[in-house]
Amino acid sequence: MTFSLKQVRYFIAAAETGQVSRAAIQLNVSQSAVTTAIRQLEDLIGITLLNRTSLGVTLTRDGEQFLRRGRDIIATVEQALHLQRDGEREVAGEVRLGTTTIVTGYFLAPLLARFHYVYPDVRLVLEELSRQAAEKAVMDGRFDLALTMTQDAQQDGGLNYKLLHRSSRRLWLSANHALLAKESVTLAEVAQEPYIALTVDDAWDNALRYWEKEPVKPKVVYRTDSVEAIRTMVASGLGVSILSDIIYRRWSLDGQRVETRDLQNNVPTLDVSIVTATQRKLSPAAKTFTTFIQRIVSSPQLPQ
Repeated sequence: MTFSLKQVRYFIAAAETGQVSRAAIQLNVSQSAVTTAIRQLEDLIGITLLNRTSLGVTLTRDGEQFLRRGRDIIATVEQALHLQRDGEREVAGEVRLGTTTIVTGYFLAPLLARFHYVYPDVRLVLEELSRQAAEKAVMDGRFDLALTMTQDAQQDGGLNYKLLHRSSRRLWLSANHALLAKESVTLAEVAQEPYIALTVDDAWDNALRYWEKEPVKPKVVYRTDSVEAIRTMVASGLGVSILSDIIYRRWSLDGQRVETRDLQNNVPTLDVSIVTATQRKLSPAAKTFTTFIQRIVSSPQLPQ
């Protein structure tokens, strides 16, 4: 049996989605293909990476460590491919970039090292602001572009929005919560639980837009700007929260587990978009940055 990148990619997809079926949809392959690839990987390295239950898969402690290594493996191959594609082009210059807190910490940060590795002569000047302030800075010409979180379609005569990543929202619960017995949960059931509201980056304002369409309302007991505070409070059983997959991590800072369940109601996704000015062309350096980010996020098929 030989090691392959396919095995690593299939494992990462299952680990991040929490279900083999969901990973198969994401990868556009059969469930049996995902299951076989992960079993082969476990047999090859002699470690159990995933715990299997009727409700999905969870990472073992060894699986948590291998997930980090697996991401490094895929990133290294991606970087080599970028160098091969772009080796004949020398790009230099400065890119002025506005981002929001969640985009910086949970989306952009892991990509910056890859970009600097491939394009060492491009200097990124990054500033973290509110979505409205970042987009205004793009409109005014102070920023070349912005990366912001958006909900629903965004249209503005002076700005272009290019969708980069679509992140589903799910219910976060403690590891022993009664609702874990259900495969999916309604907002009416969520409304019966103590609710912890995330307020950073307009998160609560966006959440209220779908709650307002429901006959029930959440019982908010805590409000916080801190994702890690919510993770710890949910894991401790102080309440539940509906948050996007982009910020989901299975373990709280104090080592407790956070579980998720799908929602039956039509809860909109939270999207990351590139924002540029309609009437202004991007510099070569800025265009290179946007192309690189889109290429990375689109998860191109790598050699197997």
